[in-house]
This record gives sequence, structure tokens and C-alpha cells, in this order.
Amino acid sequence: MRDYLIRATAMGGKVRAFAVCSTGIVDEISKRHQMTPTTTAALGRTMSAGLMMGAMLKGEEKLTIMIKGGGPIGQIVVDANAKGEVRGYVANPQADLPLNAVGKLDVAGVVGTEGYISVVKDLGLKKPYSGSVPLISGELAEDFTYYFATSEQTPSAVGLGVLVGVDYAVTSAGGFVIQLLPGLKEDEISLIEQLLSKVEPVSALLEQGLDLEQILQRIVPDVEVLEEMDVYFRCQCSRERVEQTLISLGRDELEQILEEDGKSEVVCHFCNEHYTFDEEDLKSIINQL
Repeated sequence: MRDYLIRATAMGGKVRAFAVCSTGIVDEISKRHQMTPTTTAALGRTMSAGLMMGAMLKGEEKLTIMIKGGGPIGQIVVDANAKGEVRGYVANPQADLPLNAVGKLDVAGVVGTEGYISVVKDLGLKKPYSGSVPLISGELAEDFTYYFATSEQTPSAVGLGVLVGVDYAVTSAGGFVIQLLPGLKEDEISLIEQLLSKVEPVSALLEQGLDLEQILQRIVPDVEVLEEMDVYFRCQCSRERVEQTLISLGRDELEQILEEDGKSEVVCHFCNEHYTFDEEDLKSIINQL
């Protein structure tokens, strides 16, 4: 199944829903950073959430999610935008823990629970919108549910999942967001809650071959898909951008790098791409200053 996202409505427009399949994206980022299954699950869940939150934006708007929970994974950072593009990294991609008490990847253990989720949205205004809430579980789906309810005052249900095979390949990854809008009756809310309590993990449903519309139909009746879009892993780094960063260091610092190391190697946090500038490259940059 390709990586894609749908935006939908249900219950006469009183429910807004998003669902995403991000298997290929999460597998690529896991391989780029040689991540453990547990860190893959943590970053993959956050990237799926980021893609769906990006789909709530418009035009050139974009957002950054930062999670610091005090666990061995360190910081999680994800960038996403309204075009279906996402990138992300964790501070310690090799962090790992034994399986938790129910035999599953201990995402809460590597993320930690002594910290927060912060979301910064660039909406093209003078100042970016920023919202931050404490982590309540470290499993991340519950934490994003709490974020929507607390920071954006939108009652929501969030499901996020990543399945990793014994060969460390990602076999399924994705998520959903169900948002309850004004006008829902108590019996309608109760029905959604009842269906949510019975639904299998989204990663299991994807692995079974269900498409995103079928997954949403397990949670809310009469789903109407409004939009379908492809989603991508995309990093904005380039050799030209890295060169501009080196230029910004100034002549003195570049000459010191040239004298001490004879070259400069820069690694992008997000995509793990390595950019090497040898002696001739550095001399050429210095001569431009």
C-alpha cells in the first residue's frame, strides 16, 4: 500500500476525521538512521501524527513537533506541512529497552513521561502559534489526544501504530485522528466511544490490508472522504544550504577548521545525509569571503 492520507467527515459534518498510511516513510527514516525497533515506533508514531496535523493546515503553512520526555531516546523532532511532506529525527536512534509487561515495544519507556509535547505552527503570521502540554503516558497517541483537547480545545481520539518485523523492516505504520465538533448528541458520542473501544490497533488493520476509508468506517459510521493525498518523506537540506551555513561561520573559524582538520563534514539531523567539504572546497569558500 502506498503512503497516503485521507481527510473525511462523518455524522452530518459533526465529526472530522483524518487517517494516514506512512509505512514507506517510517521504513525509510528507520533505515537512514539505523534505528532500533522501539525508536522506530516512537518516531514513526510522531511522524504519522505530524502528517495528519499538517493536513489540517493550508497552503504554505507548516509545523514542528518537539517531544521531550526524559527517556533514553532524548528529543523527538518532526517537521510537517500542508503538502504532505514530513521529516523527523530522534536524538538517540539506538535507544532500546526490553519489551514491556504486555510483550510489546516499550515506547513509553524510551520516550519517558517526565516532559512535554510542544507544537509550533508557522501560519504565515508575524508570530508562530505555539502550544505545549505535559506528556501523560509516553505512548504518544494518548499524549496527542490530550494535546488536541487541552491546547486546541478540540475533543479528539488519536490512534497511532508502527509494526516492525524481525528484520527491522517496518511492515505497517499509520494513524487516525477523530475530532468531535459542536452539535454531536450524547448518544452519537457514546457510539463513537463504543466503536473506538473495540477497534484493533491501526498498524494491525493496515497489515490486514484495510485501506484508510475502511479503517475510519470501523470508528465512525457514514464516512465521506473529502480529500486523498500522497505523503512523502522530504528533507530540505542540500549541499548549497550547507555551504551557506559554512559561509556564515566566517573566515576566521573556517581557516581554523582548515588548519586543524583539513576538511569539514556536516551531517543532516533529519535525513542523515553526509556533506563533505575537502581542503579545496574550504579554500574556495574562504576566498569568497
